[in-house]
Amino acid sequence: MKSKTILFRDPVVERVCDKFVRRSDVGYAKYGRTLHDERTGGHKDLAGYLNDVQEELMDAILYIQAAKEDLNDNSINDAIKEVNKASFRPPHPSHASSAQLDWNDENILGVNSPLPGEELDYGTPV
Repeated sequence: MKSKTILFRDPVVERVCDKFVRRSDVGYAKYGRTLHDERTGGHKDLAGYLNDVQEELMDAILYIQAAKEDLNDNSINDAIKEVNKASFRPPHPSHASSAQLDWNDENILGVNSPLPGEELDYGTPV
């Protein structure tokens, strides 16, 4: 195995290089040879490499689609949460704890309880 020291000015590039090395280690553990060994040993021809690339790109398209669907699902869920927040109504007083009740009995029962600033309309007298 060859060793070298590389100075990175960009941490993103460094992380990508680290991933390449880890990926190479996984491939070597799985197949018992390096990509160089595979190429120089005649284990795969150009058609084999092109087929591998095609399959990897097809997988990439599937991953992109799945990610887009997940993003869309999350966007829909976020929108639903926002609508639910906007349409939140406090619980009916009969479901509230006694610490939450600050209305008189008439308001708790909801009997002829106008909202602040509203007047009740009882209709035309009979």
